[in-house]
Amino acid sequence: MHFSPVILTGQRQSLVVNQQLQQAITFLQMSNAELQAFIESHADENPFVSLKLRHTGDAPRLPSGSGGTAQDWDRISALPDPGAASLYAHMAQQIAALGMGTQDMALAEVFLESLAPSGWLEAPLDDIALRSGASMDKVETMLNRLQKLDPAGVFARDLAECLRLQAAEQGLLTPLFAKVLDNLQMVGNADLQGLCRICGVEMPHLRAALRDLRGLDPKPGARFEQAPMPIRAPDLLVSQLPQGGWRLELNNSTMPAVMVRDNESRSMRSGADYHAERLSVARWLSRAVQYRNQTVLKIGEEILRSQRAFFKAGPEHLRPMIMKDIADAVGIHESTVSRVSNAVTIATPYGVMPLKRFFSAALPAQEGNSGSAEAVRNRIRKLIQSETPTRPHSDEGLVQLLDKEGVSVARRTVAKYREQLGIATSAVRRRQAMLSSQL
Repeated sequence: MHFSPVILTGQRQSLVVNQQLQQAITFLQMSNAELQAFIESHADENPFVSLKLRHTGDAPRLPSGSGGTAQDWDRISALPDPGAASLYAHMAQQIAALGMGTQDMALAEVFLESLAPSGWLEAPLDDIALRSGASMDKVETMLNRLQKLDPAGVFARDLAECLRLQAAEQGLLTPLFAKVLDNLQMVGNADLQGLCRICGVEMPHLRAALRDLRGLDPKPGARFEQAPMPIRAPDLLVSQLPQGGWRLELNNSTMPAVMVRDNESRSMRSGADYHAERLSVARWLSRAVQYRNQTVLKIGEEILRSQRAFFKAGPEHLRPMIMKDIADAVGIHESTVSRVSNAVTIATPYGVMPLKRFFSAALPAQEGNSGSAEAVRNRIRKLIQSETPTRPHSDEGLVQLLDKEGVSVARRTVAKYREQLGIATSAVRRRQAMLSSQL
């Protein structure tokens, strides 16, 4: 067999994701504050980069019912220090006093960002580990450390853990009390006889333990709720036009812009190659930030156009919408919409929320396609919140109430949405109301 070398030619296309493209993608996943911090870090080491915040004199006014104007966001730095009156500030002060190193402090700050107004930890530990880059062992060690702070029960992951931390701090964690905490579902179901059997005690002893249980605070952070909390300025602002309609704008009080110091290059004689490379990076950074801002604005404008009913009438009028709808309308990839929606927030008449909250699947066609799942969930929540505790709405009753409002859904769908909201069945809610009246 004879072998001979052969030269073949051909063409093929491939996408090479270089470092600059990777960074441009990362920009889409940043909020204004995160982007500002990134630019500041580059300005420290690149003589041709400077950060400029484009403050505006007359900020647009938010629609009525928002509780303030967009100009308020320009005065965030002037807000008084809430001190001990704020849950966030109260916990931050204690964490700072622990004298932790840089890495531990960064991890503690991720925990602090995940602290709900109730005092509970609203993010799972694996999510905190992912965001902080710390191992699960370090995350769990930090959790144990933070759970020793005041008030007792803070940074708990669920109700049982919150009450257990408080009971231990008050010296109430007896074997009987621990069994009660292990069977909180039975307490919620008002199954006191069954709880007596499990705990091996008579009813008087159980009632004494339940009275101690009621003396604990299921939401230790609630006492701080009236204090001003740290504000994260929204990335987008919505204002209502005098002639009707809506306008969306970038929040100029936090929108960073990169200034390229081209004149600096003329005054630098030595290190010409280095300076040319740094100047090229500065110019690319300016273009990348500008593209990011334009992309955010385009996506926000299309969401505003598609969800006008929400801005006018509230969450119950949120229409079905998926990310592909916005991607097709704007002419970008669906993954770009996903990245921006996870990072960017918008100030609406109903509070500041991430853009991803506007995406919700439609109800199944056989149920009338009467709106988005998110809108129906919001309506179910409001109906249950307004019910008489001793006469709660059953799932079938909720179906009938929604049907009167022109929303056609099946009972199984109502049950599914109720469970997603973390709301118990009507029977359990009735027993809980009866239990509360007995103790």
